Amino acid sequence: MKLFTLAAACAAVMTLSAAPAFAAEPVTAKLQTPVAEKTKFIAGGAMFVCEGDACLAQAATSSTFALATCKTIAAKVGPVAAFGGARTLDETRLGACNSVAVARASGPQLAKQ
Repeated sequence: MKLFTLAAACAAVMTLSAAPAFAAEPVTAKLQTPVAEKTKFIAGGAMFVCEGDACLAQAATSSTFALATCKTIAAKVGPVAAFGGARTLDETRLGACNSVAVARASGPQLAKQ
């Protein structure tokens, strides 16, 4: 019984110690248009730093790789060409992500007319 308890405890520790390693995978958003100046903001529970045509979150959380995070980035700095880390968003989700940037870009133009 003690051996079983020890094995279960070891398995639990290994599971908990592996989770932060997965969550620590950086997430990158490649932008369609470069930002004019270095920009920082929080999206998906992580700090994104945008320079040139890329936004990077070094200390990503488990919720950083999400469509909602991509939409926040698109709303703040413009359309996203690619979004991911260990995985990437497919074209359909990338289109949904950029719908926020397109709506934002067309809003002021309508107001000027």
